[in-house]
This record gives sequence, structure tokens and C-alpha cells, in this order.
Amino acid sequence: MERFSAVGPGAAREEDAVVKLLHFADLHIGVESHGKPNPLTGLSTRLHDFLQAFDELVETAIAEQVDVVLFAGDAYKSRNPEQTHQREFAKRIKALTQAGIPVYLLVGNHDLPTMLSRAHALEIFTTLGVERVHIGARLGTTVIDTASGPLQVVGVPWPTANQLLRREDFRHVTLEQLDRAVERLIAERIQQEAERLDPNLPAVLVAHIAMSDSIVKTASEKWMTAGRFPQLNRSDLSPTAFDYVALGHHHCFQVLHHHPPMVYAGSMQRVDFGEEADPKGFVLVDLDPTKPRGERVRPEDVHFHKVTARRFVTIELKPREKDPTPEVLDVIARRHVKDAIVRVILTLTPEQDALLDDRALRAALAEAHVVTAISRTVDRGTRSRLGTDRPPETLTPLEALALYFERNGTPPDRREELLRVARALIDGEEPVMDGVGEP
Repeated sequence: MERFSAVGPGAAREEDAVVKLLHFADLHIGVESHGKPNPLTGLSTRLHDFLQAFDELVETAIAEQVDVVLFAGDAYKSRNPEQTHQREFAKRIKALTQAGIPVYLLVGNHDLPTMLSRAHALEIFTTLGVERVHIGARLGTTVIDTASGPLQVVGVPWPTANQLLRREDFRHVTLEQLDRAVERLIAERIQQEAERLDPNLPAVLVAHIAMSDSIVKTASEKWMTAGRFPQLNRSDLSPTAFDYVALGHHHCFQVLHHHPPMVYAGSMQRVDFGEEADPKGFVLVDLDPTKPRGERVRPEDVHFHKVTARRFVTIELKPREKDPTPEVLDVIARRHVKDAIVRVILTLTPEQDALLDDRALRAALAEAHVVTAISRTVDRGTRSRLGTDRPPETLTPLEALALYFERNGTPPDRREELLRVARALIDGEEPVMDGVGEP
């Protein structure tokens, strides 16, 4: 468990006074890239990865006796999740509620339908009236009764321009103007909800949005968010009205602000190599409702809890030895590729490319979960050997030969004689061997 702040623990608190929150986001059940069928279940091993992380969250929530679980959006990869994915998600929500833990589920962009008349991916919980499950499908406030007292939750689902596009004055604006209008509308709505809050009760904001100063893991997120979308500033969230701001949408755990804590929990599993170095997990928060607003959650009360996430490993190497195989095998052994998703990127000379032992390379990678690629770029070394920036295909045979002699330090007189003989041979003439071949 990690703290995002180095601030000391401060004064001890009475355990009974603390409201324990668990914040997570971007579960993305259904991402199965770089997986393979599990021989026991027939399901993708990547699906098992995501569910295992979810299981760790559920077990921690129950063991820590958290008061509420706050999910900041994107339950599934697809807005039309498979029945198996829905079943596995519902199983774990049920485990939480049966333990007496209320759950707040916010609708993210991956949970939204393409048409307003269609149900969103989390709507089944509302339809069935599942006890202790609260759905944030519209911007608004929900008061949740927890074991440690009431908690005010202002939910901000993924913003869309559908409502604005119905208005006549927005039908002919540019996309950029539409984004700015959506941003202003969301900020105004959040402020309105903040003004209605009871300052004597703890309050949190749960939002699935893009923030203008957040870190975006471009390799994994841009392809998962189609089209343009609004971006908010910190001030748009009316932060002084809340004790904690739980964010979703960006996959990298990050803290945007400390007073109050404004936190992206990040995704629960790595999606691709762009997230190779990122820790994955969820956030545990201790909130003291006996304190006044602004003092209920200190930076040291917010903890990032790592889960077991499938490792992604990139092995990028430009070997130095003539036979590259031993050096490549040594690096593979030191990177501990067992059960990891691996890619290998090699830059080789033509001689090294010919000598590389493919069979030995693949044997060394046999314990990897999946090897996505073994990339071999052959560096012909034209510039270093001939000493020119010109592409080799633009050189005549005589020019190439002249550069070769110059590069190898052939004396000028000898060089001219050899080039004269070479020119004669190219022209199909019998060369006059004036001293060529003599010691």
C-alpha cells in the first residue's frame, strides 16, 4: 500500500469516527488483447486478469470494512457487454452488497449507449432495484446511508452534447464551440449541486471526465475514447465544497490536487505497453465526519492499494557482439519474462541477423504469457562504412568503390590505378595492369 503524500500521519483518530471510502475506476471488463484461451474455462486469460484484480478489490473492501465503494465509470470495454462479462461484474457487486457495503456506480463513456432511447450498461441494477446499489446516470446528488453515517455523493457521468444538439441555437456551431458549451454547462451544474449540499455532512464528487492538467497514457487511452470530448479545469469542479474528488477516465493513477484530494484511481489492469511501468489498483480513503469541511480528508489519509496486474515487458536491444544470440538470451533471462506479455525489439547488422538463433530465442521466451512480436530491424550500416549520407541506391559502382578505398585508407596513387582498372572492366574493356597485383 502506498501513500501519494509524504506528509506524516499526524494526530491519531478515533476509529469509530472514520468513514472508509474505496474508490476505483476504469475496470474495462472485456479487454482481451494479448490474451489466449484458458484451457480450463475457455475464457480469455486477460478476462481472468481483470476479474482477479476485481476480486482483490472486493476482498480488501470486506476485510477493511469499508463504508462505501465508489466506482468512477467504465465497467466494460464495450457499451454492449457480453452476458458473461455482465454476469462476472454483477457477481462481485453482489458480494459487496451482501457484506453490507453500499456501492455507487457512475456511468462512463464506455457504459453509454449510442442512442438516448437505449439502456446504458449499468441500467439493469436500477431496473431490478438491487439493494445498496446506487447508479449515477445523470449529474445529481445521492445521499448514501453508510454504517458510519450519511454521505453526500455528487455524480458527474461522462458528458455528452446530445441535449445541447436538440436546441436550435446549438445546431450550427463548430465542434470546438460545442465542447466549450458542454464544459460551461457541466461547471454550472456542479456548482448548483454544491450549493445545495449540507455543509455539516461529508460530501464527495465522483466524476468520469477528462481534466485539462491530467496525464494521458496515449498508447492505451486515445483509441479507447473516440472523437472529441470536453476537458474541465480544477475550478470547474467546485472543489471547496467537497471532502474528496474521485475521478475516472484516465488510466494512470495520479493526484491532481491535495486540498481537497482530487484523484484519478487509474485502471485496474494494464491494457498495452503504454502502461508498462504504471502501477495498477484502487484508492482507500479515511474521512473524518467530525471535522469541518476542508479538514475531513488529509493528504495522508488517501492510500493507493496495488493489485496484481499482468506485467508488460519490452526488451529493446542493439547487440554489440558479432553473434548476438548470447547477449540477447542474457537480457531475456534478466528481465524475468515468466507470465508476462512480452515484445522484443532488436536492431541488428546483416551479419548479426544471419547468426541470430531463432530457436534459442523462442525457447528463452517460452515461459512468457504471450509474445506479441519479435521485431528485427537490420541496420545496413551504409553511413558508417562508406562515410556518406547518400543512400546506397544512388551511388554508381565506381562511386561506391571510390568511397570504399577512401574509407579503408588506400593510398591515392594506388586508388586511382584500381579505379582505372575497375572502370575498364565495367566498360567491358581489357584493363592495362600497370602494377596492379604487385607487392
